[in-house]
Amino acid sequence: MSGHSKWAQIRRSKGVNDARRGQLFTRLGREIVVAVREGGSGDPNANFRLRMAVQRARDANMPLDNIERTIKRAMGGSEGNNLEEITYEGYGPGGTAILVQTVTENRNRTVAEVRNAFNRNAGNMGENGSVDWLFENKGVIDIELNGHDADELALEAMDLGADDVEDATPGDEVLVVYTDPSEVEKVQKALEEHGYTVRKAESSLVPKTRVEISEEKVAHQVIRLLEKLEDLDDVQDVHTNADIPESFADSYNV
Repeated sequence: MSGHSKWAQIRRSKGVNDARRGQLFTRLGREIVVAVREGGSGDPNANFRLRMAVQRARDANMPLDNIERTIKRAMGGSEGNNLEEITYEGYGPGGTAILVQTVTENRNRTVAEVRNAFNRNAGNMGENGSVDWLFENKGVIDIELNGHDADELALEAMDLGADDVEDATPGDEVLVVYTDPSEVEKVQKALEEHGYTVRKAESSLVPKTRVEISEEKVAHQVIRLLEKLEDLDDVQDVHTNADIPESFADSYNV
């Protein structure tokens, strides 16, 4: 939608996570540990989830030594055995839906912190199943435009296996395409073989429909809630169906 932003785009433009490099690396490390445990292998070639986790870590410029040490620790014993993956659901200002993905060794602490963030920032924590039906798992690939015509690139991406394409707006640096989660690597490789630069490729939760935010105050409340949730140590990722005008995002001050 022209002039509007997904939370991922706002996060990129404001550097929300990358400004907190240490916290980001901790989250990426937890993701790798869980991927090794759940996939039963420390070999990215044999463990798809680990392969995606390693790719995210490399995209975030996590040192290769850190990645390798984390995999070795996860393979070497009990590290990660007490970690749980828990998704919390809730509502933000303007009737927006929010999913909060966490990895924690203390669910009581985590649920209290998540609930507190909702309550103190104009949101409400919901029951399991209250909003997760509004999202679906998709492969998400960010392709650098680098002077390419967005419409032509979109058509080529569809020819190479993408299911859908996010509408590009003037000034966008990347074109976002969607795939079946199992097709992420295949489409990524096909795009790279055709000379395109893929900035990020991952499996993520994507809203089926979006809620347009038409008031600046409400938009700022939504952004503040999302940031407060992402600030929590146990939170891995936050997803929302909020559709926020770029002008409102640009006028937001922490």
